[in-house]
Amino acid sequence: MIPRAGWPAGSQGRVVAAPAKVNLFLEVLGSRPDGYHELQTLLIPIDLYDTLEIQPRVDGQLVLSCHAPGIPTDSSNLVWKAATALRTAFGVTTGAQIHLTKRIPHEAGLGGGSSDAASTLMALNVIWNLNKPIQELAPIAAQIGSDVPAFLHAGPTWCCGRGEIVEPIRAAKPLDLVVVKPPFGLSTAEVYRHVRIPETPESGDALRAALAAGNVEAIGRLTHNRLQPPAFALQPLANWVYDVLLAQAPLGVLLSGSGSSVFAIARDRRDARRIARRAERLLATRVPDCRLYVVRTSVGDSDS
Repeated sequence: MIPRAGWPAGSQGRVVAAPAKVNLFLEVLGSRPDGYHELQTLLIPIDLYDTLEIQPRVDGQLVLSCHAPGIPTDSSNLVWKAATALRTAFGVTTGAQIHLTKRIPHEAGLGGGSSDAASTLMALNVIWNLNKPIQELAPIAAQIGSDVPAFLHAGPTWCCGRGEIVEPIRAAKPLDLVVVKPPFGLSTAEVYRHVRIPETPESGDALRAALAAGNVEAIGRLTHNRLQPPAFALQPLANWVYDVLLAQAPLGVLLSGSGSSVFAIARDRRDARRIARRAERLLATRVPDCRLYVVRTSVGDSDS
């Protein structure tokens, strides 16, 4: 298990791994007065990580750096927002030097920014000697973004409200997935703008039961994402990526979050490698710059 607060880096700092996620289930229940949507979703972390190296600064400054082009390192970055929100909440005067190494693609529906923010909260909670429980960090996380509270937990979570109401759940076994990130992104706001709210929402109860039982075949059948139709309408090539993965006969295929990543559920790691190998050849004929990841999901706090 990767510790949520990371590993020591020097005498006072931490190096922390921030996992990506996929949504095995996402249903939109309606619009909210605050401009968000009421939803239910099942998030599950995967072993694709960003990393953050964080050191305290006695001068009180917050300094963020990142090697990846196009990633902001100012107050618009969720890492910066997380550090600022934590300092404000608990009156911290110590600063932090943070270096972010990005591996999770952005505009992918994989939650990289939210995970980075949650990992920053968890690491600074230790570095600044706050030692607050997750219950006190969760409201701060919810201020930063809807997915951030879920990433305070190591395993799958069932999330309601706009995503900030989080229930940790267990999975009986990890899932082997093939994640494909096309060379384009999708705007979350634009996808939600085009979503059609159902009269009768889908229930995630059967999927939760299958996850708890470790029934991978049932999980593949029961995945659901209400955002998939509008995302595919906005970007037909994402639909084509879906079709390529589906043609490899996995147990299931689904868009993650608002996209643009699509993932296939494999029977085991060997099957995942087979799907990835065959899909990669087909994808190269039309969308050659896709990134493929063979990953495994987390089962919860007792991961080993």
